Amino acid sequence: MRKAYRTIIMAVLTGASLLSLTACGSKTKSSDLTPVKLNEVAHSIFYAPQYAAIELGYFEDEGIDLTLVNGAGADKVMTALISGDADIGFMGSEASIYTYANGSQDYAVNFAQLTQRAGNFLVGRSDQPDFKWTDLKGKKVLGGRAGGMPEMVFEYILKKNGINPATDLTIDQSINFGLTAAAFTSNDADYTVEFEPFATGLEKEGNGFVVASLGVDSGYIPYTAYSAKKSYLEKNPATIQKFTNAIQKGLEYVNSHTSEEIAKVIQPQFKETDVKTIAAIVDRYKAQDTWKKDTVFNKDSFELLENILEEAGQLKDRVPYENLVITEYSEKAAK
Repeated sequence: MRKAYRTIIMAVLTGASLLSLTACGSKTKSSDLTPVKLNEVAHSIFYAPQYAAIELGYFEDEGIDLTLVNGAGADKVMTALISGDADIGFMGSEASIYTYANGSQDYAVNFAQLTQRAGNFLVGRSDQPDFKWTDLKGKKVLGGRAGGMPEMVFEYILKKNGINPATDLTIDQSINFGLTAAAFTSNDADYTVEFEPFATGLEKEGNGFVVASLGVDSGYIPYTAYSAKKSYLEKNPATIQKFTNAIQKGLEYVNSHTSEEIAKVIQPQFKETDVKTIAAIVDRYKAQDTWKKDTVFNKDSFELLENILEEAGQLKDRVPYENLVITEYSEKAAK
């Protein structure tokens, strides 16, 4: 995985453009607002606080004109961030560790954490109310990219349950991020690991059943965070503070409102999904304590992340927390 990020850095330095941007986001535009381009790892109800902040106008209130881009994968988000195609990246913090470890001088620093649980679910072919992780032995599962948080958390759970990911089952990692649900409907796999709304979509179509939550079974994990290049942080501290303030307001909204209320607010971000379905998904995430109360990225969480990377064979030398995480903006936003 570190080799992949080394390739990303080299491509950026040679001027390669690896990402096609599609913008969406802020409802109003004004020359008085500071433009900020945010590249997210995926567009999922898992990130409801962010969309609540957008739809409730919290970014505009803070003086930010936000452009939201779906990067479709942490590696692509980091590419956009390093190249300058994005101001802020939203992804698993493993990407910042890989980039730092590969020698980038203007590396990405994490300044705010959003989720504290994994947001994906294990979907099977049939309903299994008594599912056990050992049921996966000998089975085929559509997994995620090697070195990415979804796959590493999945393997972390397998190992916790005495399952060897390399020998006790087959994990198909050949399908691109976001396309596994579609592939599952015509694939010979027994299970697939899916984010929302794809997990619920498979259930509604009658093509699958959610049998387990990776967020519940992995425990509290620093799953996704916001980062910016060191140079951007140094030049734009006021913008970073305003951005963090808006995300904090989004967190406070989802942690103090019902799933139905949240669904109505964020529905414009998911026009293809009806409000009732969005509410059910939000409720599922609320039930497993997905979202933090504040955006502070604590040291113990970062060290847990490095433990997972080491266990997955993706990290040779540990990276100092103080180099890749800054908490001052989150601490001010939470006051």
